[in-house]
Amino acid sequence: MPPLLLLQDIHLTFGTTALLDGAELSVSAGEKICLVGRNGSGKSTLLKVAAGMMEADRGTRFLQPGATLRYLPQEPDLSAFDTTRRYVEAGLAPGDDPARAFALLGKLGLSGDEATASLSGGEARRAALARALAPSPDILLLDEPTNHLDLPAIEWLESELRQMRTALVLISHDRRFLQNLSRITVWLDRGQSRRLERGFSAFETWRDEVLAQEEMERHKLNRRIAMEEDWVRYGVSGRRKRNQGRLARLNDMRQGRREQLHAVGNVKLDASEKEGGGSRVIDAKKISKSFGMRTIVHDVSIRIFRGDRVAIVGPNGAGKTTLLNMLTGRSKPDSGNVKIGTNVAMAALDQSRTTLHPETTLAAVLTGGVGDTITVDGKPRHVVSYMKDFLFLPEQARAPVRILSGGERARLLLAKLLAEPSNLLVLDEPTNDLDLETLDLLEEMIADYPGTVLVVSHDRDFLDRVATSLLMAEEGGSFIEYAGGYSDMLAQRGEGVTARNVAKSAAEKAAQRETQAPRKRKLTFSDQHALKSLPHDMAALEKTIAAQQKKLSDSDFYARDPDGFNALSAELGAAHAKLAEYENRWLELEILREEIGQ
Repeated sequence: MPPLLLLQDIHLTFGTTALLDGAELSVSAGEKICLVGRNGSGKSTLLKVAAGMMEADRGTRFLQPGATLRYLPQEPDLSAFDTTRRYVEAGLAPGDDPARAFALLGKLGLSGDEATASLSGGEARRAALARALAPSPDILLLDEPTNHLDLPAIEWLESELRQMRTALVLISHDRRFLQNLSRITVWLDRGQSRRLERGFSAFETWRDEVLAQEEMERHKLNRRIAMEEDWVRYGVSGRRKRNQGRLARLNDMRQGRREQLHAVGNVKLDASEKEGGGSRVIDAKKISKSFGMRTIVHDVSIRIFRGDRVAIVGPNGAGKTTLLNMLTGRSKPDSGNVKIGTNVAMAALDQSRTTLHPETTLAAVLTGGVGDTITVDGKPRHVVSYMKDFLFLPEQARAPVRILSGGERARLLLAKLLAEPSNLLVLDEPTNDLDLETLDLLEEMIADYPGTVLVVSHDRDFLDRVATSLLMAEEGGSFIEYAGGYSDMLAQRGEGVTARNVAKSAAEKAAQRETQAPRKRKLTFSDQHALKSLPHDMAALEKTIAAQQKKLSDSDFYARDPDGFNALSAELGAAHAKLAEYENRWLELEILREEIGQ
């Protein structure tokens, strides 16, 4: 079958650096391809060339006539549109179904009326996904589609892409996402591409074999050069003509070694440890936090000890960051209390990257703008030497932050974080934009870190590898602790992270109103009464749920009264369902009230 999209011998140079040096990509109908490689290897650039967004210096791009292609950039720009709906509809071609576009917005938790100027990173990503998926194109090019998405959205996207007949080229740092979707792997390495007719699950073993073979060939070449150099020193005789030929071959081998492609080095991740501190790091008792009528965190108690790696998981809007801020003392609970242990020194990763001013140089970010040295683990180091540990070149020291890729910015923040002496690491979405090799090293660093780690992440594989326990967000602001990683939580809980019912149902019903029925144009007296009374009903039901959960948390309850325990568990399930029903009804009415301005 001829390919729908073909890139051949693609060359592209930035400044004096050859980013792509003969890279190739072939995409046939229905193929599911993952494009992998180190940060800065040119993956996003190759995808832009494939999308026709960037022209190569040399090479051929062929797109089958009539084939449709859609591209999701790593940082979508919605600024030319006032609402998410208009942005998505602008991506439709004649003959595409607008109802599918609106339905996709609903499935992704958006109504279509959101102002693009005030979107969060996750909302912008959802809108961009709806725009890319809506036409059901022949080829989808997706650059980090899971960035800023929560777990329910990631798992929904997996399911959607698996069902589509569309050919897919995917860049992602999410191992589980790649394993579940890809059937072919293209490895972009040192400007060139290699293709494996198997999915990502086979990639890392294959990559290691390729690099080991290269190392063996390099070793053989070095031995041959050493033998020839020995001959030059001791074996040159009067047979000038033959000797000149041998010298020429030696020079060719030397040139070949100089030009031989070497694998990029590894990032060196070592956290600076702060000595001291007791065994109990954080002790939280019955902490709660509300905003207006909505309870974000309700009655959470947890003790965190030295060496624990605690992950906080849940859908967007479930209160993960709010809980994290209370546990680390950055905000105070409305009720309950948090005690932080003695001599706790915290280092936190800034997920929003607000500390990275675009015009600040890389060296100034690390040194604070003072001098050329940085203190790491109590010892001064030249900033350029320290930057090399994170694969930055010496000439990048004076470069501004704005020219860095997303992965390079992530590495720069890690470099800044790990230089700070700490015994408590707080990592909010640390895996965003990191390449797979750096992720490996981050996981190893966390495993070896002698202090305590608190992490918020939507990366299932990362959670399985690093977490000793998970705090799982439940309805009503409660959090339940499960031992182990994400897969362990699935086994114990019976299901993964689900979208907040209130958001999911409201979006689906908004889509249904749009596509299936004429809009309701006024609130009845019953609707108005429900709008006023439902918040009080929800608050009362949340108190009931809290009381039921408190009884069930008694470790002796089941042994004392198994029938009572089972009956109360059933009542709790019914109460959660009733609360979800109340929330859905209230939000549906609130959306309607805003639409008609009543």
